[in-house]
Amino acid sequence: MPAAKLHLASSSPRRRQILDNMGLEYTVAGVDVDERQHRGESADIMVVRLAIEKARAADPGPGTVVLAADTAVVLDSDVFGKPSDEADALRMLAALSGRCHQVMTGVAVHSDRSTASLLSVTDVKFREIGPDEALAYWQSGEPRGKAGAYAIQGRAGAFVERITGSYTGVVGLPVLETAELLRAAGIEPTAELKDTV
Repeated sequence: MPAAKLHLASSSPRRRQILDNMGLEYTVAGVDVDERQHRGESADIMVVRLAIEKARAADPGPGTVVLAADTAVVLDSDVFGKPSDEADALRMLAALSGRCHQVMTGVAVHSDRSTASLLSVTDVKFREIGPDEALAYWQSGEPRGKAGAYAIQGRAGAFVERITGSYTGVVGLPVLETAELLRAAGIEPTAELKDTV
């Protein structure tokens, strides 16, 4: 029986980099799904649901294992998605400043046989971020298209005071948990697994 092929249902360069670091070969293509939160839906349920929907929306052909993920930044019970504009990004960064928030990433693996999913939750504490610093960060271009208006692997790493959980989960694809799902689907990472990018 031939080895299963892997397909990443995401256009995220960060997720591709993580798979590369895991020593995996794969095809890649983004998918379009409605990423809005359902009424009354908690963030943890939402990210897992969206990961499953993304995995099932991909159509890479028979015998292929599809991997998908969705990430949300959560402060108290508020979900911070991708900022719509400068004001939205600055609002998010001001709210996160000096506070502990959670980054939730749902991961799903879908094949001809089954769909499996899991949730990674990481606590991130930001130091105080001044308004001028937040504006300069927005003007760098990095927050655009990022949940919570920041990328921990980039300049925003300087905002982080403490992290408890999966660093790669905050980036967008938790390495150890993803490897667990892939192994169950018949795909074995070939590189040493590290929770770094």
